[in-house]
Amino acid sequence: MESGHKSGELHRSLDWKGAFWVAAGVPPLVLFSIGGIAGVAGKAAFVVWILSMIMGFLQSFTYAEMAGMFKNKSGGASIYGATAWLRYSKVVAPLSVWCNWFAWSPVLSLGCAIAAGYILNALFPIPLASSQPVLDWIAANVANYTAETASVVQYMADNAGTSAQDAINAVAASDGVSALTPMFRVWEALQITIPGLGTLHFNSTFVIGTVLMLIIFAIQHRGIASTAKSQKVMAIIVLIPLLLVGLVPILTGAIDTMNVTGIVPPTTAYSGIDGSWNVGGWTLFLGAMYIAAWSTYGFETAVCYTAEFKNPATDTFKAIFFSGLLCCLFFFIIPFAFQGVLGQEGMLEDSIVDGTGIAAALAGMVSTSKIVTQIFVILMIMALFLAIMTAMAGSSRTLYQGSRDGWLPKFLGQVNENGAPTNAMWTDLGFNLILLALASDAGGYFYVLAISNVGYLTFNFLNLNAGWIHRIDSGHIERPWKAPTALIGLNTCLAFVNAMLLGAGAKVWGYENALWSGIAFAALIIPVFMFRHYVQDGGKFPAGAMEALGLSDDDLGERKAGMLPYLALAGGAGVVLWANWFFVLPT
Repeated sequence: MESGHKSGELHRSLDWKGAFWVAAGVPPLVLFSIGGIAGVAGKAAFVVWILSMIMGFLQSFTYAEMAGMFKNKSGGASIYGATAWLRYSKVVAPLSVWCNWFAWSPVLSLGCAIAAGYILNALFPIPLASSQPVLDWIAANVANYTAETASVVQYMADNAGTSAQDAINAVAASDGVSALTPMFRVWEALQITIPGLGTLHFNSTFVIGTVLMLIIFAIQHRGIASTAKSQKVMAIIVLIPLLLVGLVPILTGAIDTMNVTGIVPPTTAYSGIDGSWNVGGWTLFLGAMYIAAWSTYGFETAVCYTAEFKNPATDTFKAIFFSGLLCCLFFFIIPFAFQGVLGQEGMLEDSIVDGTGIAAALAGMVSTSKIVTQIFVILMIMALFLAIMTAMAGSSRTLYQGSRDGWLPKFLGQVNENGAPTNAMWTDLGFNLILLALASDAGGYFYVLAISNVGYLTFNFLNLNAGWIHRIDSGHIERPWKAPTALIGLNTCLAFVNAMLLGAGAKVWGYENALWSGIAFAALIIPVFMFRHYVQDGGKFPAGAMEALGLSDDDLGERKAGMLPYLALAGGAGVVLWANWFFVLPT
């Protein structure tokens, strides 16, 4: 054990630069949903990314102020904001923590699902119908097909006007591709359908994704300082080429102005046809803003490590500020370059929407060389690793601190000899194995994303309001960095804007009940908290849980804000319900 490290506690081994590198996994998140957002926002897609990033950057100043108040806590803004709500409701406070965790944690499963897709494409590719092996197979087997063959008859029924010979050729080609596709590529051991959730697929994607998760777990098991060093290397390797790819089309004039003008949403999601700014169009736009927030706001993870900062008074603000600037750069440039080069049609390719064709698209923006494409495939996998490591580092510390503060089960509050919250990390991994099975197909992927973001915007609403509650109730607490009051007010307004995005946007992603499923999952914190607080702790919070505010379990302090927090909650719920009713999908 290093000198100065208390047994069972996180180690102060990180400076703001280390936190910056840990948060450097956020910019690659633009690649997770760039195709999906283009599908629902149409030509307005790059505007969605820019507006969302501006909102995220402004909101970060509220989080930076709150983080500075809690030099001995980890877990991020949800932890620091939760304490503001504790005086007013024991349930609302852990809700913030829970929602932040189940919003960030799925990055592990979603990232591993995409990375597994790349690995499958590289090692077990599906042959092209025009490839020589397939053509040889067709030549050897086409005599087995006639106009009376069942599959040929069915093809002609599905494609009216097709000649018998054309149908034979098409069916033979399809069968040839299937016959020559590696078995592991299509292998599936088990399917389990869970009503109201989806189908769990235990297949090749699941196997590869599980291996990737375990590798990342092993890296982070060594502690946050070691993780930061690993991510610094990966970030430099990944982010510099990614930035150059975004800049090259802009600097060389490769941007087609027709792709970034006439900014309108599509007629319907994924139609690729220009629509108008009617209620349906605005619904699609807000739905895109809803999903974009999951990525663009994510750099707030830079303040998850306050208890691990060597000098939290200065490191906290620097970490989130410079991480925000980095994200602004990438979230402004990459979506604009993508859309400017590919256009709507290119952005709606299946491989762009599900993420498996992003590397080829990136390579195509600078070169037609197959070698360059392979290099970008490797870079894409590394980018996914970077994002996944960022998510595990942040979400596990949210679980850890939630346990230490008495909101989540006790076993989550344990660390190993390296200062890594391993019990929380194992919990993250187990939860994501289920999500990985759910996200093994494109439909499940976006369902997980839509539901998890219900939690993220709920956390966002609670914590932006926590900024002014802390100002009223805990104005005497030292703040190493204090946000301008005007920004606290503006961010309070943005909290309600995000509530509108939540109400309008969750249903855009093909699941009418995504909002209610997300709320139901959020409500699971109630029995979890009740078990911890009343069964494990006998109705008392752990010693030191509220020490930073000068409070104890016996004295939570005066509710100086009066009814205002309750009015904010009621107002937020009202905005969500109104937006869900008013904004409807185009038909």
